[in-house]
Amino acid sequence: MLLQPLLRRSKSMKCILFAQLSLFSPPNFNSPNQIPNPHRLPHFTSGFWSSNSRINPRGYCSRSYTGVKSMASAKIVSDPESISYLNQREAAEIDEILMGPLGFSVDQLMELAGLSVATSIAEVYKPAEHNRVLAICGPGNNGGDGLVAARHLHHFGYKPFICYPKRTDKALYSGLVTQLESLSIPFLSVEDLPADLSASFDIVVDAIFGFSFHGSPRPPFDDLIQRLVALENPSQKNEKSPVVVSVDIPSGWHVEEGDLSGNGIKPDMLVSLTAPKLCAKRFSGSHHFLGGRFVPPSIAEKFKLELPAYPGTSMCVRIGKPPRVDISALRENYISPEFSEDQAEADPFAQFQKWFDDAMAADLKEPNAMALSTTGKDGKPSSRMVLLKGFDRDGFVWYTNYESQKARQISENPQAALLFHWDALNRQVRVEGSVQKVPDEESEQYFHSRPRGSQIGAIVSKQSTVVPGRRYLYQQQEELEALYSDGSLIPKPKHWGGYRLKPELFEFWQGQPSRLHDRLCYSPEGSDGKTVWKIVRLSP
Repeated sequence: MLLQPLLRRSKSMKCILFAQLSLFSPPNFNSPNQIPNPHRLPHFTSGFWSSNSRINPRGYCSRSYTGVKSMASAKIVSDPESISYLNQREAAEIDEILMGPLGFSVDQLMELAGLSVATSIAEVYKPAEHNRVLAICGPGNNGGDGLVAARHLHHFGYKPFICYPKRTDKALYSGLVTQLESLSIPFLSVEDLPADLSASFDIVVDAIFGFSFHGSPRPPFDDLIQRLVALENPSQKNEKSPVVVSVDIPSGWHVEEGDLSGNGIKPDMLVSLTAPKLCAKRFSGSHHFLGGRFVPPSIAEKFKLELPAYPGTSMCVRIGKPPRVDISALRENYISPEFSEDQAEADPFAQFQKWFDDAMAADLKEPNAMALSTTGKDGKPSSRMVLLKGFDRDGFVWYTNYESQKARQISENPQAALLFHWDALNRQVRVEGSVQKVPDEESEQYFHSRPRGSQIGAIVSKQSTVVPGRRYLYQQQEELEALYSDGSLIPKPKHWGGYRLKPELFEFWQGQPSRLHDRLCYSPEGSDGKTVWKIVRLSP
């Protein structure tokens, strides 16, 4: 029986999305008495609240409750020179509005700010190479962001440590500490920290002071800042220095003028929150990210904010282009369980099913995507991505246009190769064999199982032919939608159907450290009229 693998979405992801959206249901202010008075809120010297008791929730990040739009009515720009930068007064005023009439609470904003920081770190520094993270947290809400970021980083696969010298007994912060302790995340005193942080940590998160801090840092933060400064010049015995990630502004910098002395922290990454502060213009590190994915229209219009668009469902967005890298130096040291002969199924179809099930369970995007390589009579190979739509012992099935380039090559040379690549699992599978069309009734059955839009698309697309423009395709689509608007059966085009590749070779590849990968190859051998698959190990 032909199997039809169905992609599924993780229920947990839906729950997370619902929870985040529910945080931002617009407040219902039926009377002025329902609007919280910002001047009655607690007083802090840095972080979300400033020293003059004005509210400074310096950073937030989330989806808009309007759903798909990423930046409310803020103007979207890609040129970093055109992005809005806030002075201290503007940043404080925005936060006062957020924490006043717009109904945000400090714990909501802190949670989303910390998540922004964690996702920015995960975007650049992978836990396989930058696993040990030290979060140095100050007494205010900038420190709270660091605590939240550490919790998320733990769940992302990092090993965080916390240095939190000046704790507050406020319930919000006590709760964050309890959450971290429940995950067995170590808290280190200033005395416990090594004088040279280089040997013990891969990433140091600077979450000491936010944009509302004034004056000179006092002990123990003055010493901690100097330790971060010293990371610029690591001792000769260490191969590399930890990267420094600053939250919103580098601690000790002037909010508008930047590093006035020239001897301050020079972070590798800056994660601006809500909108970059003016000092960020003087940031010269490799990675500048923005977090704070919720700009209400009223704030965007009032402050004429021009901010970059967040990609997809990401909680952070890069400002400016990533630094150029030496492509020859790009490499991943794969860490995977061994794949030995005694673990492999005797039947390659059973082994493929097992790995495919693992890819499905990992909730990978389109685990049925595969590269199809074909070669015509001219000997020139070509490859493209197609989607597996079923497999059994007779082979692997996909559907396409019988007049496409791949179809012409298959008609000239009915031999092809498939490649599945499941990056998150460090796995790939190669399958080679002969190709033939599936029976027409099988193609007919699958065609009518597709959404009607996909059925119409198959008729519109004369695959691999030249068209005058996208509008031409839309016109064809609109005409067919009108023709079948009564819900009548859409006939399968004669030039559309399925192919089945009958495997003659399987190779299962599992990435391993130092490029000593596992490669188990299956090839068929006849025995008493039955096919027996021989397994050999190939050198990596």
